[in-house]
Amino acid sequence: MDKTKLTHAQSHAECKASSRFHRNISHEALALILAGGRGSRLHQLTDWRAKPAVPFGGKFRIIDFPLSNCVNSGFRRIGVVTQYKAQSLIRHIQHGWSFLDGRFKEFVELLPAQQRTVEETWYQGTADAVFQNIDILLRHDAKYVLILGGDHIYKMDYSKLLAEHIEKSADMTVACLEMPLQEASAFGVMGVSDQWQITSFAEKPAHPVSIPGQPEKTLVSMGIYVFNADFLYEQLIRDHQDHDSSHDFGKDIIPYLVSRHRVFAHRFMSSCVNMASGIPYWRDVGTVDAYWEANVDLISVTPQLNLYDEDWPIWTHQEQLPPAKFVFDDDDRRGHALDSSVSGGCIISGATVRRSLLFSNVKVNSFSYVEDSVILPDVEIGRHAHLRRVVVEKKCVIPEGLVIGFDPEQDRKRFYVTEKGITLVTPEMLGQEIHKIC
Repeated sequence: MDKTKLTHAQSHAECKASSRFHRNISHEALALILAGGRGSRLHQLTDWRAKPAVPFGGKFRIIDFPLSNCVNSGFRRIGVVTQYKAQSLIRHIQHGWSFLDGRFKEFVELLPAQQRTVEETWYQGTADAVFQNIDILLRHDAKYVLILGGDHIYKMDYSKLLAEHIEKSADMTVACLEMPLQEASAFGVMGVSDQWQITSFAEKPAHPVSIPGQPEKTLVSMGIYVFNADFLYEQLIRDHQDHDSSHDFGKDIIPYLVSRHRVFAHRFMSSCVNMASGIPYWRDVGTVDAYWEANVDLISVTPQLNLYDEDWPIWTHQEQLPPAKFVFDDDDRRGHALDSSVSGGCIISGATVRRSLLFSNVKVNSFSYVEDSVILPDVEIGRHAHLRRVVVEKKCVIPEGLVIGFDPEQDRKRFYVTEKGITLVTPEMLGQEIHKIC
């Protein structure tokens, strides 16, 4: 074997050995997804469901992304902490995430708010949500605890994050994004040393600190943390006893720990999966504009988020539906979709769909026109309706001939219109009854 082939074989073997190491240490960890947030900036999309349960990408829910990252990273012991309007989220997890095998100590365990402390309060903050479940976490006897948010879209190999945490003998590690200084004031911002140990942490600062050697950029927290388990429990108990604390990781726990313990930053670039053009993909789809933009990006020729990757699939619950169907081929009545994504169960009946994403079981009737839109499941669009730059909530029935998205002032009389001109349509706005909307 020549030297080139030998080097390649050695590199491949080292890569496989590293992957096995990462997966092995993942078995020593417990992942906890905080999925209790309302997501009020999504307006009526979260009237009947928590933000992590909001549909995304044609067939998924937002919660499917951190859950899939866990499973793909080798984390098979997962707790999901719920609180706000959690029924649809709970049902989705029960239906779609029951494939893990309890015989091998694999599970997705639901942890709803139950007022389980002496104070009998609901979850008061992110740290309190974990504190109120300490007894359950202790029973699982994990060596490490991974804390995750349940409301962001990204692909990440958590095993690489955990391996770096162990390598640096850290007490806590915070996953971070590089971001331009002018965009960082809405996040928790970190200052770091040359060794990437966190030296300062400020929640939503007016003047963020820059990265050493990169004066135009700063580091922001992704709300993803790794703790040594015993250390985490000690800190949660200490924080719970502090009556001046708001019991939040970003506001209280991290600022307290930074000057007293070994807290390190982990660069998302090191563990991001499927980077398009070398740029890590992470989206907070917490506004209607951001939600529309992230969904519409998926229909581009080369989306920034790769959902076609067989090595890092996004798992979910989905009904057994027939394939999408396109009917009629007359000059004035042709059923077709261009530059669009159309899910199972959809029927495009003599209508035109352009640059749009249709979730399951959408029916678009003859002579109607849908452009630059996101249509959630079980929507029916009546004949001669024209929709442009809209997000249509689940179960809507768009009346025949209705025009939305062409006159913002007119739309505001009935619907919610964003600053960027995206129109959100729900059954209530159409005067329709709601049946199992979430």
